[in-house]
Amino acid sequence: MGRRLSAASRNSRVSAARRILLVGGLALALWGMGHGLWYAAFAEHQALNAIGSSLTAAFSGAAQRNAPRVNSSMQQYKEAKYVYDRQVDAHSHWIGFAMLLIVLAVCFDRLALSEKWKVLLAWGVLSGAVFFPLGVLLQTFSHGPMPRAIAALGSALEIVSLLLIAIAFARRPSPACA
Repeated sequence: MGRRLSAASRNSRVSAARRILLVGGLALALWGMGHGLWYAAFAEHQALNAIGSSLTAAFSGAAQRNAPRVNSSMQQYKEAKYVYDRQVDAHSHWIGFAMLLIVLAVCFDRLALSEKWKVLLAWGVLSGAVFFPLGVLLQTFSHGPMPRAIAALGSALEIVSLLLIAIAFARRPSPACA
């Protein structure tokens, strides 16, 4: 009886890679929802007001044939829309990546890879899921190369990790999540 319990407990243990994906996915989901809640409660209305008022001023300037006012208003619109889009993108990407991590965790132990590679890929896909939206969000504060580099690094980590995971699933002779 003692051997059966220890064998059952060994089989029911959650692997390190699966734990990384589950805990990381849940944390990322909470982070993304928290960011979305903060943005909706404290910043979105101001952003939408800036977008609407700049468009109103641009159309009014156009009706008055005031080209400098149109140009200025369109520049204000462009900046407000840029910030708004990145805030919403970061929020939605964090939550979307969180769902992907949780779904991957369900089947991850069935990958045709060693435990070391599974852990490495789990960290890679989690890191990409954090850094890509973070880099996008940082672009609202700085249009310089650093936020773009962070987003590009996160994107590359995500793409390479997911490609390797897809290859490992494809190498598996039977269905991955059967």
